[in-house]
Amino acid sequence: MHRTLADDLSRLPALLQSARDLAAGELASLAERPVARTGPAPAADRLPEAGTGGAGALARFAERWAPGFSASAGPRYLGFVTGGATPAALAGDWLTGAFDQNASGAAGSWAAALEHETVGWLRELFGLGPAHSGAFVTGASASNLVGLAVAREWLGERLGVDVSRDGAAALGPVPVLSGSPHSSVGKALSVLGIGRDRLLPVPVADGDREAVDVAALDAALTALGGRPAIVVANAGTVNTVDFDDLRAVGALRERHDFWLHVDAAFGGFAALSPEFAHLVDGLDAADSVCVDLHKWLNVPYDAAVQFTRRRDLQVAVFHNASPYLGAPTGDPDFLHLTPENSRRLRALPAWFSLTAYGREGHREIVERNVRLARDLGARLDARPEWDLLAPVRLNVVCFTTSEAPTGERLAALADAVAEGGEAFLTPTVFKGVPALRAAFSNWTTTRDDVERVAAALTRALRA
Repeated sequence: MHRTLADDLSRLPALLQSARDLAAGELASLAERPVARTGPAPAADRLPEAGTGGAGALARFAERWAPGFSASAGPRYLGFVTGGATPAALAGDWLTGAFDQNASGAAGSWAAALEHETVGWLRELFGLGPAHSGAFVTGASASNLVGLAVAREWLGERLGVDVSRDGAAALGPVPVLSGSPHSSVGKALSVLGIGRDRLLPVPVADGDREAVDVAALDAALTALGGRPAIVVANAGTVNTVDFDDLRAVGALRERHDFWLHVDAAFGGFAALSPEFAHLVDGLDAADSVCVDLHKWLNVPYDAAVQFTRRRDLQVAVFHNASPYLGAPTGDPDFLHLTPENSRRLRALPAWFSLTAYGREGHREIVERNVRLARDLGARLDARPEWDLLAPVRLNVVCFTTSEAPTGERLAALADAVAEGGEAFLTPTVFKGVPALRAAFSNWTTTRDDVERVAAALTRALRA
């Protein structure tokens, strides 16, 4: 063994303690440190010929790179929809690295059984029935990709084509209909050989809505003349967290032949709250479902789950035909269900957090975040310099300036807030209007943070 490796092995407890001390210090400072780092990063260094050992690497990281990392795990990082990591989830993530399990299948470890248990808990959490099987993937983009890949195979079944063998070209044009699809849907269609231009936009409801107009969707399906299609419904849109009427969309299958994929990346967590659970009524009727876990479940990146009713078609797409990996019979190993053969045990942080805090603890996070988003929305709505572009339906506030709401101005405001260090928000465009969005999903955010964000926005606007 190389002497530096041997030295690190002999001092491993001390090295892990040093890493723990650095992590604890960083987490303790999250509430006060700059939320975003906007300065230039160090120039790329040369690959070391002789290593410094673990302690040296830790010191080098703390000096050179840690100061430039964002406080994305903290309470005022409101860009995108980014959760943090609950204490139990963080412990589970550290142990994921320590145990370093190959989670591709059941051979030689109970890791796959733990993932099955965790998927079952999540299925129950989101109100899905036993007909839905699932697996962990890297994020919502991968979850949407898997769901749409299974949908593509279903289309082949309807049209008498074996897509996994003959390729997507054998299907001919594939109609994919959606009202307000996430950008990852187009990306998935590109990867799957269906094509971004096959995504057919369907009108949404009038006013400040992003939910699909169900009558317009009915008409678009009728226009296909009976050709089977894919419908992508939304349970929580990016800009305003609007929800398609999943029951009404599902009922259209009485007259039309389509695969229903529901993108519930973070909106699916509405199921945890009695006040908001009605928003996901009908989710159980979906053929495939996407839910992102490093958003509102507050587990570390990267983690999401995908569900489908047609595991047989999922295996047809993703099975890996190799003697040393085993055949996908009975209860297929996870490597036969997702694009990855190599899979870290992403389920372990989720298992830890669900075990530690249960349904009740995670419901409290969801409901508190919604209250805080509504608080910020009310503060902005009360000020003449800001305009809400939609009601705060769940955990995202979408707003703009009442005067000169140009893309340049809104981007400059976002930059100014980030440079001030108090918060991080992302610019967007809603109904053609440049805007900002603040997404609440972190488990530590409080009313004091809302006050600080509101004050930061006021300062940026007046600068």
